[in-house]
Formats: sequence, C-alpha cells, structure tokens
Amino acid sequence: MILYQPQNGYCYNSDTHFLFSFITKNLKNFKNIQGKLLDIGSGSGILGLLMARDYCKLELTQIEIQESFAFLSVQNAKINNIKSTMLNIDFCTMNTDVKYDIIISNPPFYPSSVVQSTNENKKIARYNDNMPLKDFLSKVNDILDENGKFFFCYDVQLLNDIMIYSSKLKLNIISIEFLYPNENKEASLVMIMIRKNSKTLMKVMKPIIMFKNNGEYTNNTNDVYKLCDTHSIKCVV
Repeated sequence: MILYQPQNGYCYNSDTHFLFSFITKNLKNFKNIQGKLLDIGSGSGILGLLMARDYCKLELTQIEIQESFAFLSVQNAKINNIKSTMLNIDFCTMNTDVKYDIIISNPPFYPSSVVQSTNENKKIARYNDNMPLKDFLSKVNDILDENGKFFFCYDVQLLNDIMIYSSKLKLNIISIEFLYPNENKEASLVMIMIRKNSKTLMKVMKPIIMFKNNGEYTNNTNDVYKLCDTHSIKCVV
C-alpha cells in the first residue's frame, strides 16, 4: 500500500503497524467482520486504510482535525482504491447520532509534561493535551455501538489512567499487548481492545519485542511489517 506523508510534518511510525497487527490478532476471534468502522485521528490514513484493505465488508470513516492530513488521507484512499468518508473535524466536539461497530485510533498520547516539538503539526499529532484521554474515551463511549469493539494504543505509563477512566465508563478492557524496544528495556507502548458493557475477563497477550540486542528486527517485527506491506513517500503538502 502506497502512502504519501508530509515532508515537514508528523509521519506515522511503527506504532501503527503494531497496532494493526494487534487488531488483526484479536479479530480472529470473531466471524464476519462488517459494519461501520471509524478511524480517529487518521493522519495520512494508514490505520483505517489497512483495515479497509483487509476487511472489505467494513465501511470506513476517518476523522482528522488537521486539514493537511485530511487531504493526504483522502488522496491515499484514492491511490489505493479504497472507499472512505473523511470528516475534517475535532473528534471530541463532533456531533453525531451514528454508532460505530469498530473504532480504531493511534491518538496523540504523549503527556504534556514531555518536552514538545516546536512544529505545530507534530504537536497536535503527538501530545494528549490536544485530545485529553478522559475526553477521548468519553466520546468513544458515546458513539460506540452496544456490541462494538474499540482498539487503540497509548503510552504505557498512562495505563492506570486508562483503566480508571474505562471502568467508570463501563468500557471493559478485554485484551492488552505490550511493546518493548528490546528485551533489556521496559515496555514503551500498550495496545488495548475494549468492548462496551462486556463481562469478559482481560487477556494479556504475549509481549512484542521490536529489536534484537544487535539492533536487528526480531522475527515478530518482520512479520508485522510483512503483514502491513506499506511503502511511504514524502511529499510537500
């Protein structure tokens, strides 16, 4: 899949590839994947387009607040012959009666306490003061179908907050997976699957280790990149 990205702005990274792999592993437990799919903060479109590519019965809608990214998402959908509806709006303040069967997101998750980029495009895409976790989960709860599934990734240091807010909203975490840069470092990313009003007990999947100690990709990482099969092209927007 060909994906154009901004020359001087935020570009997707491996987090999205690992999130997509996590989603596909969990969706294997369900038959006939279909319905309305929402990609929150689509960026250049990678996550939603991968889902629409591999699950042809899903009806994709993408939300992106930044106009330049919304433009790239639309262009990337066209280039890859994927049908998608783009909403160039702020997710947390959107007004809709539509309920979605599957919601996916690689949201801005770095805490505002982290030293921030001076690039406005990157700031909006990276830091959670632009989409506060509590507001993010609350809005997802509003528009997720009663039997819907919600997949996202986040900074592992904020897992406690995610669990607290999710519990208050009766969004049940049923599957999590941790990503480690290598076997000698702590986890940096957590991937989460949520179901609304579910009583399913949480499953902790086998951890993903990205690099071997010699700096090469692990077999698991190579499998993830093979699954996604993406090619990025930088362009001026």
